[in-house]
Amino acid sequence: MTETRQYGFDTLQIHAGARPDPATGARQTPIYQTTAYVFRDAEHAAALFNLQEVGYIYSRLTNPTVAVLQERIATLEGGAGAVCCSSGHAAQIMALFPLMQPGCNIVASSRLYGGTITQFSQTIKRFGWSCTFVDFDDLDAVKAAINDETRAIFGEAIANPGGWIMDVRAVADIADAAGIPLIIDNTTATPYLVRPIEHGATLVVHSTTKYLTGNGTVTGGCVVDSGRFDWSASDKFPSLSQAEPAYHGLKFHETFGNLAFTFHSIAVGLRDLGMTMNPQAAHYTLCGIETLSLRMERHVQNAETVAGWLEKHPAVDHVTYAGLASSPYNALAKKVCPKGAGGLFTIALKGGYDACVKFVDSLEIFSHVANLGDARSLVIHSASTTHRQLSPEQQAAAGASPDVVRISIGIEDADDLIADLDQALEKVS
Repeated sequence: MTETRQYGFDTLQIHAGARPDPATGARQTPIYQTTAYVFRDAEHAAALFNLQEVGYIYSRLTNPTVAVLQERIATLEGGAGAVCCSSGHAAQIMALFPLMQPGCNIVASSRLYGGTITQFSQTIKRFGWSCTFVDFDDLDAVKAAINDETRAIFGEAIANPGGWIMDVRAVADIADAAGIPLIIDNTTATPYLVRPIEHGATLVVHSTTKYLTGNGTVTGGCVVDSGRFDWSASDKFPSLSQAEPAYHGLKFHETFGNLAFTFHSIAVGLRDLGMTMNPQAAHYTLCGIETLSLRMERHVQNAETVAGWLEKHPAVDHVTYAGLASSPYNALAKKVCPKGAGGLFTIALKGGYDACVKFVDSLEIFSHVANLGDARSLVIHSASTTHRQLSPEQQAAAGASPDVVRISIGIEDADDLIADLDQALEKVS
């Protein structure tokens, strides 16, 4: 591919990072199912281990199949580099790892996936980190939550489960003023609908398990580095700006410039945390990304149709889909994600908890699973599953109250989806 030409998204989702295999000419990226790689000689091995040369050492760190996926996602997001790992939750820890020290904190949206809220409110305490949750619609509250020990702001471009839209640019301006990075989870939006780096984000994380793979076969995660943050502007990020003892005093930002975060995440993060993506998972995800734009267009089209129908149903109290004209996020959605508001939203049923349970159990085409972003339409009652560990107050803040059901719209025939929802709601009524 010609380096000077600006290729379109549909071309990049197929070709970015991929080249015919030099040994066989294979056009599809091979699955390099190997743990280790032969060095040319002792000098070559030493240079690799000393970060003086880029190459393959051991598949906990780098793998050719995974490397193609990293380059493709980074290209689609408009980032300088990317690091893939074993899951979306692993990606969140990988994103925070180079930034945090014991006693540091992050400011996060209160409207996050339930597992993320648990990870940030409970698990990261074991590292000596803490998190303050804030309603990101209240920008003054975001500013007020930042203190001298804050090292990042974290939010979702399109929030799970409710599909609310985040004003990424407004929060990015706050992060810039505080001299800290903004981390955006772009799982629900994908780079086809939202490119957070263009809105000022420093880092972008994905659960590649969801829309990027799109077929419910493998788990994976990714951290994309914008390459735009000055890690040496203050003493807040010593892992990146100061001497690294494990590499004889090497300073990552001084040495690697806009790829400092990416190199640190591989050379230290994957080395020591071991949250490695396996090459077969990378292969499935690469195959999935080839049709990302086509799938997202259908997800959006179906979601708009189904959400519009649900909004008028007498058993439904309200629908949270930002693509509806009635949504308070509709105007922001047109600005942040003009191609559509995604395929995820919630509905509140007038019959409350019992109605939600009966509704979920009555569906036939919709699969009752703890996943989203599949080609299949999926449903789950968040309060009793993905958000069960949260307090009632946290559930309400996250949009996962007991009367709410999360719906992930797939790419099936919209009329069939509506018919299935109709028969299930009829049983609830």
